[in-house]
Amino acid sequence: MDDNERRQQGFTVRRAVLGDAHVDRAEAGKTPLNEDFQDFITRYAWGEIWSRPGMSWHTRSLITISILIALNRPEELRMHFAAAFNNGVTEDELKELMLHSSLYCGLPAANAAYCLASEVIAERAGKH
Repeated sequence: MDDNERRQQGFTVRRAVLGDAHVDRAEAGKTPLNEDFQDFITRYAWGEIWSRPGMSWHTRSLITISILIALNRPEELRMHFAAAFNNGVTEDELKELMLHSSLYCGLPAANAAYCLASEVIAERAGKH
C-alpha cells in the first residue's frame, strides 16, 4: 500500500470512528504549521494502526480511553468518548472502564474521566 492509499484508508477509518464533523473541522483547521502533522495522523494513526485487522474498533476505543485517562489528556479523551459510541461501546462499558481505571490510574484521573464522560453523554442526548 502506498502513502496515498494509506491516506485514503485513514480518512475512511477516521471519519467512521470520529465522525465527519470532527474530521471536517480538523481539515479546515490545517495550517502550514500543522498540515504535515494532520497528514501523519491520517496516514499512520488511522490508515495503519486503527486499520489493522487484529482488534475491533470497539476494543481499540476502550484501550485508547484507558490510556488517555492514565495520561490525563482531557481534550483527546472527550473526543474518544464520543468516538467510542460510534464503535458500539456502551455507557455501562465506559462506567466499568472508569471504575477499573480508578485502581490503576488514581481516583483524580477517574473522577475527571467521569466528569468528561457525563458531559459527552449529555451532549449526545441534547442536554448541553
